[in-house]
Amino acid sequence: MYTIGFDIGSSSVKVAITEVASGKKVISLQEPLDEMNITALQNDWAEQDPKSWWHYVCMASKRAIAESNIEASKIVAIGISYQMHGLVVVDKEGNSLRDAIIWCDSRAITIGNKAYKELGRERCASYLLNSPGNFTASKLKWVLDNEPEVYERIHKYMLPGDYIAYRLTGEMTTTKSGLSEGILWDFKNNSIASQLLDYYGIDSKLTPAVVENFSNQGVVHNIASEETGLPKGIPVTYRAGDQPNNALSLNVLNAGEVAVTGGTSGVVYAVTDNFQPKEIERVNHFAHVNHTNEHPSIGKLLCINGAGIQYRWLRTLCGERSYEEMNTKVSEVTVGSDGVVILPFGNGAERMLNNSHVGMHLSNVNLNVHGQGHLYRAALEGIAFAFVYGAEIMKNDNTDIKVMRTGNDNLFRSEIFANTIASLLGCEIEIYNATGAIGAARAASLVDGDFSKFAAYSSKNDFIKTHSPQNTIEPYVEAYQKWCYELERVLKNK
Repeated sequence: MYTIGFDIGSSSVKVAITEVASGKKVISLQEPLDEMNITALQNDWAEQDPKSWWHYVCMASKRAIAESNIEASKIVAIGISYQMHGLVVVDKEGNSLRDAIIWCDSRAITIGNKAYKELGRERCASYLLNSPGNFTASKLKWVLDNEPEVYERIHKYMLPGDYIAYRLTGEMTTTKSGLSEGILWDFKNNSIASQLLDYYGIDSKLTPAVVENFSNQGVVHNIASEETGLPKGIPVTYRAGDQPNNALSLNVLNAGEVAVTGGTSGVVYAVTDNFQPKEIERVNHFAHVNHTNEHPSIGKLLCINGAGIQYRWLRTLCGERSYEEMNTKVSEVTVGSDGVVILPFGNGAERMLNNSHVGMHLSNVNLNVHGQGHLYRAALEGIAFAFVYGAEIMKNDNTDIKVMRTGNDNLFRSEIFANTIASLLGCEIEIYNATGAIGAARAASLVDGDFSKFAAYSSKNDFIKTHSPQNTIEPYVEAYQKWCYELERVLKNK
């Protein structure tokens, strides 16, 4: 028997098929092979047609079944991971009324900031565990204010994963963790965040029915079966946002365990059982996939916009053919890049820096001494230092960091990058060959709630290696202190 998992990203739809008994990957692939289109009608806007996600789900599903040479009838359940914070609005027939406003769209920042100011920090912290910010609820308020004709036709609002589950099953549902990521969940009353919705003037009846992350969330109907090649009648049994799902994929389920990702942007996702966050503006707090009222499990998410995009920008600018060539030149330069400092914040406002537009900064370059290798190392170190800076914010907010886990498809593949973070934080970083789609596929078989399966899957199938703190950390500390000095200097002049 097999399960299938989808990871609905903003660049592509990834799919994986895994064996139920062993958790082993049978196949994983993505559609399209390049990148999906993102529409930006104005600066800081980002939209996608949700029907395009469904189109690529269908293509990826059929390809995965055909190329794996398995019998489709042996696929018994579906798991869904998806880009967080997006907004899809549909009418009674389930037709999307406008393009989805996705995670990297920042049009609703002022709406969320105004709500935070008028509702007050204490109420937001106690009930929402977050500032309303630029999340799904605030985006829905933007539609109400700016597109009233669209709002009047809304039957339900959805997150991206909810929409895909609807296309598969015909059931309009959402999850507690999904609502929490949209700042639509009231943790104090264990209910929909009616206070925020009432403040925004949004009808709470627009919220879909709430189902558990691990449950039978509806079964594949005739049309969906024909379009995807999946068996009719098999259930969707798991749904979660991409970062909670990534954490689950890496067996990050307990306090002290942290999932990290160093892609275009960077993410630190720590699990805690603490319900009294101090940082509700710079750090986000969501119901983790294993959260229950009896056993609270909160995912603390810190996002760094300026991460891998910085290294990619340098690669393009300098005409390098591969990251391996860059890393070879990096290895020829000592810790601290001989004084060169790069602040990698050139990809929009940084939430952990109080939504400041810091920009990318390069300093202390000596034209007679420094070359490409120094720039590359300073960039890698600058991104690593940004991770450490964010992790320190989280540690000061009642977050324990015992171990970090990450996939093998991002910046953490660089030993210099991983060793820098491990040395400064004094923790081990474990590398796994796991992806969000594989995690979603495995999670589809977890309706029995036995999370110990994930530990077994990870250790048997995925573990690659561990990066430990270096024996001599003084050069790392000195370089980090210089980087912090440059950051504080720039922030003071903002």
